[in-house]
Order: sequence, then C-alpha cells, then structure tokens
Amino acid sequence: MSGASDLVRLDAAAMAQRLAAGDVSSVELTQVHLDRIAEVDGPAETGVHAFLHVAADQALDAARAVDAARAAGEQLGPLAGVPIGVKDVMVTRGMPTTAGSRMLAGWVPPYDATVVRRLREAGLVTLGKTNMDEFAMGSSTEHSAFGPTRNPWDATRIPGGSGGGSSAALAAFEAPLTTGTDTGGSIRQPAAVTGTVGVKPTYGGVSRYGLVALASSLDQGGPCARTVLDTALLHEVMAGHDPLDSTSLDLPVPPVVAAAREGARGDLTGVRVGVVRELDGEGYQPGVRARFAEALAELEAAGAEVVEVGVPSVEHALGAYYLILPSEASSNLARFDGMRYGLRVVPDGDDVTAEQVMAATRAAGFGDEAKRRIILGTYALSSGYYDAYYGSAQKVRTLVQRDFAAAFEQVDVLVSPTAPTTAFRLGEKLDDPLAMYLNDVATIPANLAGIPGMSLPVGLADEDGLPVGLQVLAPAMADDRLYRVGAALEARLTHAWGGPLLDRIPTWRPAAEELSA
Repeated sequence: MSGASDLVRLDAAAMAQRLAAGDVSSVELTQVHLDRIAEVDGPAETGVHAFLHVAADQALDAARAVDAARAAGEQLGPLAGVPIGVKDVMVTRGMPTTAGSRMLAGWVPPYDATVVRRLREAGLVTLGKTNMDEFAMGSSTEHSAFGPTRNPWDATRIPGGSGGGSSAALAAFEAPLTTGTDTGGSIRQPAAVTGTVGVKPTYGGVSRYGLVALASSLDQGGPCARTVLDTALLHEVMAGHDPLDSTSLDLPVPPVVAAAREGARGDLTGVRVGVVRELDGEGYQPGVRARFAEALAELEAAGAEVVEVGVPSVEHALGAYYLILPSEASSNLARFDGMRYGLRVVPDGDDVTAEQVMAATRAAGFGDEAKRRIILGTYALSSGYYDAYYGSAQKVRTLVQRDFAAAFEQVDVLVSPTAPTTAFRLGEKLDDPLAMYLNDVATIPANLAGIPGMSLPVGLADEDGLPVGLQVLAPAMADDRLYRVGAALEARLTHAWGGPLLDRIPTWRPAAEELSA
C-alpha cells in the first residue's frame, strides 16, 4: 500500500484529526477503505472474507453528508467521518442482517439497533456488515453459513469467533473501527488472535436493543479497534442508557477516553494488578505464557504492583456457561419458525401443517453448531432436569460473581492470557466441539460475572509468529480501569517494538495455494 492508500494504516484518532483539520475528506477516507476491501476481501475462496455485505453507495452518501456538515460549520462528534464495520448481529435499516445464518439470509430490517443509530448520529460511516459464527455461536467464524473468515496474519488460520469478521477487517486494514458482541469471549478472543484490541463493557453498559439475541443474560455489545484509545473513543459513542433495553444501566458512562489518554503516559504507580491463579496454569501454549510473563514485567516497570490472586470458581465457569448459554439460546432461537420473517421452507404435499413448516425451516436454516446448542439447551430446561442442570449452573454463576467481588477487594484489575493458544488452523477443531469451547476458558468468567474485559496484543509467539493477547478485567462500571492499564501497557510495548505490532503483518494478498490448503 502506498500513496492515498496509506490512509488505511492510520489509527482512527489520527484519521479523525485529519478530517477535522481538512487534510482529507470523509469521502476520500471512505473510498480508500472500500478500495482496500475490494483488494483483499471477497469470498473465503479468494480473500479474507471479513465482510458479508459491503454498502458502498450508502457509505459514500453518508460520507458526503458528513463532509457537507463539516463545511457548513456544524459541531460534529470526535469520530465523524471515520469508517466502521458493523458485526452482522446488529440490525441495520437498509442493509441485510443475517447473524451469519441461512435463517436470515437476505433479511433487511426496518429499523436500526440502538448502537447502529448512535453510530449514525455520531457521523461514523458504515462500510458494511462483518462475518460471524452463526448467531454468535463459535470461536473461529467457521460456523458462518456464508463461509469462514481468514486471519490476515496467515490465510490458513482462523481469526477467532464469533466476531472474526470484525477482527479480521481491522487486521487487514479494511476498517479502522468495528463493532462486536461478546457472550463468552467473542470480542476478546478474536482480538487476541489477530493482534487487535477488543473490549466487552460492563453488562448493561451498551444497549442490546436490536442485537439478535443469543443468550440474553450474557450478550454484550462492545468496541473493536487497533489501539486502546480508538477503542475508548468508539466505546463512548456506543455506550449509555437506553430505555428500549430493560437491562440497560441508567448510570454515567465511565470516563474511558480520559483514562486511555492518562494511561498512555505509561505510569501505573499505585495500581494493584492481580494475576488470576486459575487462569495461568497448564494448557497454555509456551509462546502465550512467555509473552504474558513479559507483559507482567512491563506492568511492574510502569509502577504497578503485580500479585497473584485466586478466583477459585472460575475452574467451573466453562461447564456452567455451556448450560446457561444453550438454555437461553434454545429460548431465543425459538422465534425463528418460518412464519413471520426470514427463511421459510414448505414441505411438499397437501394439508401441510404449521409444525411441519417449522420443522422443515429449522432443519434447513440452522447449522450444526446452532442445532447442537439448541438441543442441549432444550434438554437442560426440560421437566425433571431444570434444577439439576440450568439451576445448578446459575448457582455456580453466583459463586463466580462472589469470587470476583472478593478478588477486586484486593486489587484494582485482574489479568490473564486472553486465549490459551494463538490462532489455530482452519478446520483443526471443527469436528471437536469441546476443543473449540476450551478456547474461551479465560474469557467466559467475565460474562458470567457481568464485569468488563479487554484484550490487547502483547507480542508474537516464538513458535509460530502469531499474535498473543493479554486480558484485563475490572469491576462492574469500572471500565475506565481497563483503558488506563491497557493504554499504559500498549505505550510501553509499542515503544519496545519500535512501532505497532500490526506493522509486522505482511502486506497480505493470499495466493491460491494458501487458500486451497
């Protein structure tokens, strides 16, 4: 990339500064990103496949409107005119929303999710909808009904899931910002394996209205970007109380941007950082453990006190999660019945019943992973098993919440590796659901507890040269702590590396032999 296309390598804050100064127009910025998408994206057979839908005409129209408003002297938001990709689980007026499923193929919603409305009102330019595991069920984006997304670091590797399209779009410089949702790690794990930044805000901190529900007590929308500051800027746009969401918190948005700017000075004097003992054990790739240890040393060098803290119940979090999530998914996905919207399959024959239409539609519309979790959840909620499974899982959830509360009485933030390994190969774990689920062992506890979490890159693993992520956790509604600690660590590591980690990514254009491997 050279010339005008160098713009795509800028972070969003720098793009916003150039827009405000009049050095570049939103139309120019949007066009170079559309050109980049055309260059490297495409279907999974020929490119990254980060986007399921590219809204070129709508994006350019929105960019022209921002340029006109700026020329007229209107007061604009700090990210006005900056392009963004939206995870395809958030409904968008005038654009398809599929949630990665054949069930919703071609469906164009008549309204915007609250997050999408806030993006539009803030002047961000939506480039299109990013790929994802079906209904956000997965850790690799291989469960998308429309083909997998590839990791821009290595075309043969997964970009994480369920929000692999959002993370890959960032790493491939197709968008400077994207939205994500995190039910058990679907923002943080993709960030870790693509060398980007992702934040799951406090549960209720970002509206879920217009988010296609998977597990209502766990789902949380959040920001994805290439730097901690960019993530904070997007967080402030997305967050805030929404009366349309009954779980939305009517509390001030934590000062995440101010915290990121403060943290960028690199001073963490007085901050107590707890290493979660139960998330620093066996099963972690050597390169992941090595980069994590180096990051802890950087935190200490920044003035933080690093201590070990126990959160005993997290050892049971994975099992509890995979009862709670399927149970809620079974209930939420019952709305896809072939009757009101989306796919409808009518069997041949006379006097076809509604039940037969529902059965045929669900058989054709849901993928294997969705069916697996629906069956598991329906079983866990069934008469005679509810207390033994779903009820017991909720008791474990309470223990997780209590243990985190006790830990935060000792420290300001908790840290762990985000994922036990770097990006694995496409197809490697597709036929082994348990191995796939274990990718989220470190991220799931935060969703059960409702607390905020961030993943940021801390280097490349020696054995494969792929990105490693560190997870930072904070108490509920203390999201700003994530940004202070994350920005301080990012500043020190970026200085040590001599530039951002993504500067090391190849100028990626996949060869045919890579894609067929």
